[in-house]
Amino acid sequence: MSTTTDTLFTRTDPVLGTFSVRPLDPFTDAELLHGWVTHPKASFWMMQDATLPDVEREYMRICAAEHHQAFIGLHEGRPAFLMESYDPAELELVGLYDPRPGDVGMHFLVAPTDTPIAGFTRAVITTVMSALFADPSTARVVVEPDVRNTAVHALNEAVGFVPDGPVRKPEKEALLSFCTRAQFEAATI
Repeated sequence: MSTTTDTLFTRTDPVLGTFSVRPLDPFTDAELLHGWVTHPKASFWMMQDATLPDVEREYMRICAAEHHQAFIGLHEGRPAFLMESYDPAELELVGLYDPRPGDVGMHFLVAPTDTPIAGFTRAVITTVMSALFADPSTARVVVEPDVRNTAVHALNEAVGFVPDGPVRKPEKEALLSFCTRAQFEAATI
């Protein structure tokens, strides 16, 4: 098992500094995550009423899954965001679209803060996308945020996502969107 000090990816933002990604440890990170996923600003994460053991169990399940991974994102060495990747041909979107080789599903959540930094969330999604595209087998990133989450739709568009249309999932109506490597590079140059 990896430790919480293993850095998997690092990106330097010219304005905001160093962002990095490490594996999530469901035992040592559960308390941190509990504060993030139950915060009122994380309503679209759908874990508002989760207890600490609920969060620990959920991330133990994700970390043990064959087609789902979770990571802690750091800003200047401090935990600042949650990142998940998954195989949309196996999870989340099975039967809702025609997956292609190289598709990777993604979720991200920025930690709540009392002192927001201008451009921070955009730097986070840019880091998440850069980390996913650092894998040469990733051809396209797929997201399925709640159709009501207009803030994340704007962020997705800013890094190259193109909406495909709504899809009905058991827990929500989602806006299925795709971003190829070329679309990401064109949007972030």
